[in-house]
Amino acid sequence: MGWTRGLQRRLADQSVAIVGHSDFTAIQCALFVQANVKTFFGGPMFAGDFGAEEASNFTMRHFWQVITHSTLMVTSNAPQHESVDARGMLWGGNIAILASLVGTPYLPPVEGEILFIEDVNEHPFRIERMLYQLHLAGMLGRQQAVVMGEFSGVRLADYYNGYSLDAMIEQVRTVTGIPIITGLQFGHIDDLLTLPFGASAHLVANERGFSLRLSDYPHLA
Repeated sequence: MGWTRGLQRRLADQSVAIVGHSDFTAIQCALFVQANVKTFFGGPMFAGDFGAEEASNFTMRHFWQVITHSTLMVTSNAPQHESVDARGMLWGGNIAILASLVGTPYLPPVEGEILFIEDVNEHPFRIERMLYQLHLAGMLGRQQAVVMGEFSGVRLADYYNGYSLDAMIEQVRTVTGIPIITGLQFGHIDDLLTLPFGASAHLVANERGFSLRLSDYPHLA
């Protein structure tokens, strides 16, 4: 893709923050695969955040913090069902977009990394289907861990027979054998983190919560 090569030349040796949300996952993956350009996922949006009458202080504070500093530490007290101590590249985004990139040249051929995912208005069985698509395509098996953000906007119906998001996560853990960490505060929510796509990451998780240390990503002076 010529536009990715053009951006690579234009952004060489420059500190530029390219920020996108949700469907922008496709562009972020293409930029990384085609031009090795690192971007930011899940940040505030023009209309909903910058243009809001009252924007989230958490969202805006964290956004400016991450794009103006060379490292980031995220912590959570959310108890985890498994222990993880993993180092790798942080990448990911919207799970529906990632699944749609399977079989294309724009899904990063990553090995031994840390995948983060989120979505909105997707029921647990649909999220499970998309995770299995990544799994059967050989993608999940090459990751050290999956970190789940918020999957908001879901209303469970009676015919789900209790198959909740938590039940789905346990099922995917059993089938794939991949550690799945929950409770990362990003997605289609008011108070959200901005995550550097392509950053070096160190993830530590246990029954007391988790920490995610990020470095080696572009930032503004």
